[in-house]
Amino acid sequence: MSEQRTTATGGMETAYGFREVGAGEKQGLVNEVFHKVAGRYDLMNDLMSGGLHRLWKDAMVTWLNPPKQPGWRVLDVAGGTGDIAFRMIEASGRNGHATVLDINGSMLGVGEERAQKRGLADNIDFVEANAEELPFEDRSFDAYTIAFGIRNVPRIEKALEEAYRVLKPGGRFLCLEFSEVQMPLLDKAYEAWSFNAIPRIGEMVAGEGEPYRYLVESIARFPNQQNFAAMIRKAGFDRVTWRDYSGGIAALHSGWKL
Repeated sequence: MSEQRTTATGGMETAYGFREVGAGEKQGLVNEVFHKVAGRYDLMNDLMSGGLHRLWKDAMVTWLNPPKQPGWRVLDVAGGTGDIAFRMIEASGRNGHATVLDINGSMLGVGEERAQKRGLADNIDFVEANAEELPFEDRSFDAYTIAFGIRNVPRIEKALEEAYRVLKPGGRFLCLEFSEVQMPLLDKAYEAWSFNAIPRIGEMVAGEGEPYRYLVESIARFPNQQNFAAMIRKAGFDRVTWRDYSGGIAALHSGWKL
């Protein structure tokens, strides 16, 4: 589906899956998707990745390598359910502090409940806000992470600029996202699974196939590894690189504010 992908020059701001929508319409449509799937978000990621998202998230935290010292601060964007934040706080020996930001209140509600159950409420705060307009001062965080969320942001370029702004000098940007499969045959098999099986399973498990259909299409529209890396560099980041996982089904992008 490479012909469907947007490029480094943009295009995701009006792409709701394969549909083109008016300027300003996408965010409301995406919000509705995540209100519907909030309670089954981990299940959704299991369906989208065959369960591999758990390993990819662990690899993301390992590459970040949170320091075991008080005062370290990370902003996890579009991480409402807390999945990444919990891993990072545990990796820091419960010394770090995570701010989880999400535009969707339903997702944040799931995360806050889980944080309480895990005894991590003192280490994590939850903020409802837009990735394109972060409510934080310049140079506030040591790290910025976002997993499977940036493709749902209408103005990705603006979100990347905001990530750069709120990071301290020497801060780290990490983005885990579904990407372009690089292995022959696997690309066709994954495409068939995504477009044929996932919406049907979503309908059986969650009662609705449409949210899952959007999510599959949004993956196919997202810029490939090279183009997304170019967008990260354009936002000001240095030493931009990425690692492919599972043949490129997912890619973890890294950049530094130097």
